Amino acid sequence: MSLVTVGTVAFDTIETPFGKAERVVGGAATYISLAASYFTKDLNLVSVVGDDFPDAELKYLKKRGVNLEGLEIKEGQKSFFWEGRYHNDMNSRDTITTELNVLADFNPKLPASYREAKYVMLGNLTPDIQMKVIKQMKKRPKLIVLDTMNFWMDIAMPSLKKVLKKVDVLTINDEEARQLSGEYSLVKAAKAIHKMGPRFLVIKKGEHGALLFEGEKMFYAPAMPLAEVFDPTGAGDTFAGGFIGYIAKTNNVSFENMKRAVIYGSAMASFCVEEFSINRLKNLRAAEIKARVKKFHKLVAFDASK
Repeated sequence: MSLVTVGTVAFDTIETPFGKAERVVGGAATYISLAASYFTKDLNLVSVVGDDFPDAELKYLKKRGVNLEGLEIKEGQKSFFWEGRYHNDMNSRDTITTELNVLADFNPKLPASYREAKYVMLGNLTPDIQMKVIKQMKKRPKLIVLDTMNFWMDIAMPSLKKVLKKVDVLTINDEEARQLSGEYSLVKAAKAIHKMGPRFLVIKKGEHGALLFEGEKMFYAPAMPLAEVFDPTGAGDTFAGGFIGYIAKTNNVSFENMKRAVIYGSAMASFCVEEFSINRLKNLRAAEIKARVKKFHKLVAFDASK
């Protein structure tokens, strides 16, 4: 089923205890689209880049089935750039540089072919931009998923709350859930956030897995224990791509199917961190994804009859 992804296509410079990668491809929409491309080929990307973005990388996205009709290329301008350094625990990081460049005046315009998509994934951007995308849809999508962060809660909470009334699924981390809701308990936080609009809430807890909430229903998915984590950048976006990609593939928005989608999202994120940038996502095979999902199942499977 048709899926629209909105977010950044960018350059990153990343330093971790395992090394450094300079000016590599990144951006929320890039990770989301690549992860989703392993489940559905009806993908439509909305973003903006400068003319410095490599044509070879755009061709690769097209090869993966990503429609780039909604990608604006601004001549004579530079793409969004972020540089960060991760601490030894790989859970915290320092931002060294953020250059908005073409993103500073990004005004997303959805091609006509995008406006009847059944599924919309709003990557981490300003709430105003996310709202502009929603308003351009010809009819209400079957499912709208929104990702956001504490920065927008700090500077644009009124706008964020307006967008939350329009979406079905919110994906945030545990600290952001607490900030948004004002509740420390994640169960209480979920109840408070449901009242803001989203029917479903996914709380990402990094190396501690993810939680899915709908009303009184709750599901927990563990993270895959890995021997080495090289680069956590993009893991959350890759999770989102696997999550919405699986839902678009199955065309099923029930809580039971979302539980499976959370596992598939977690599996894709576990691959993402194994190499710098999008390199691991470029070299995945369907058999690897299937095997990783089975490993997730074994992590939590037990006989409750005894």
